[in-house]
Amino acid sequence: MKYRIISVGKIRESFYVEGIKEYMKRLRPYSQVEMIDGLEEKTNPKAGDKEIQRVLHKEGERILALLSSDELVVALDSRGKMLTSEELSAQIEKWNVSGLTRINLVVGGSHGLAPEIKQRADFTLSFSPLTFPHHMAVLILAEQLYRSFKIIKGEPYHK
Repeated sequence: MKYRIISVGKIRESFYVEGIKEYMKRLRPYSQVEMIDGLEEKTNPKAGDKEIQRVLHKEGERILALLSSDELVVALDSRGKMLTSEELSAQIEKWNVSGLTRINLVVGGSHGLAPEIKQRADFTLSFSPLTFPHHMAVLILAEQLYRSFKIIKGEPYHK
């Protein structure tokens, strides 16, 4: 199964970039995982609701353009389903035998995810009811993917 992490925001901070690269490298023996970031729409920091909705719509269009109908979409959202690492690995095992061509894991930007993406999502995952910056969420996601594959294979790492 192929996996793709889609981050609306650009990952800029070097310590996040290095951490994400490390987990992407560790994932290579288990699955093909790619990452796309930087799909955010520029906005005024003082933007009102109407402007934020316009921005979310534009970002949603960019994400939807990357997806095909035979791909699964997982939206990361604080209001999604919280899973333990074991439950996430079981869910990944199900996705791996789903017959779909790719699993897309989508992390929103500073305004969250567009309603179109939430509607298109086949599954909504939450790491916590807390809000994390997108770059931290991507790092956590990469680590949890790696942990899940280690659990699936019965290899040491997970405790």
